[in-house]
Amino acid sequence: MTYQTITLDIADDTAVICLNRPDKYNALNGLMRAELTDAVRNAGREARVIVLTGSGAAFCSGQDLSDSGDIANPDLERTLRDEYQPLVRAIVDSPVPVIAAVNGPAAGAGANIALACDVVIATESAYFLQAFSRIGLLPDAAGTYTLPRSVGGPKAMGAALFAEKISAKDADAWGMIWEAVPDAEFETRWKARAAYLAKGPTVAFGKIKEAVRASWHNDLQQQLDLEGKAQGACGQSRDFKEGVLAFVEKRAAKFEGR
Repeated sequence: MTYQTITLDIADDTAVICLNRPDKYNALNGLMRAELTDAVRNAGREARVIVLTGSGAAFCSGQDLSDSGDIANPDLERTLRDEYQPLVRAIVDSPVPVIAAVNGPAAGAGANIALACDVVIATESAYFLQAFSRIGLLPDAAGTYTLPRSVGGPKAMGAALFAEKISAKDADAWGMIWEAVPDAEFETRWKARAAYLAKGPTVAFGKIKEAVRASWHNDLQQQLDLEGKAQGACGQSRDFKEGVLAFVEKRAAKFEGR
């Protein structure tokens, strides 16, 4: 598929999806949402890790308000149900790890699309902004789900109510993201992280995603049962056998992703 608002490059088992509307700070319009959803779904079948990043100065400035249709009477519920929900689900349900490489400001839905990813690596000059209340809305694109689970209720509530910028360094300190990286090291760092995941035990990574995310709503017994089933599946993978053999032979494992 040829994309108009994003680029997709797949090499060395790594799919890099780049939001490509730099003149709009990569604001999300309907076409971009559809293309992102399609690209994430396809990349999960063709690569062993996916990276979402942005072109230009921003990661994503959120919803393109000029693309909201009838601004006096917008159908935001439909937009969320038909366009944002499939995108969030594509990221969360991807069988391979998804990294958000946040190269600049991530605001509104752009922030929450990043936070829906499995790992968020941000350049130190970036920030996250739950801008919704500034225009009379509440956080969406799973923001009210991911934020409390990453930073706790008080920080999540303050971020939503006050709509203040959260620096990448603070996001790192709060546990909102995996790491904030000096700007000069950013590209090298996320590429190294992606390369590590692309060459790792893909079946195990998929089961890790499934188990960690399920723990948010499972009780103890449900989680123990899930772990047992997931570990059983991992134990049947070729990568498990290679990992054990490599350990015994005292060498680096050569995982095939199956």
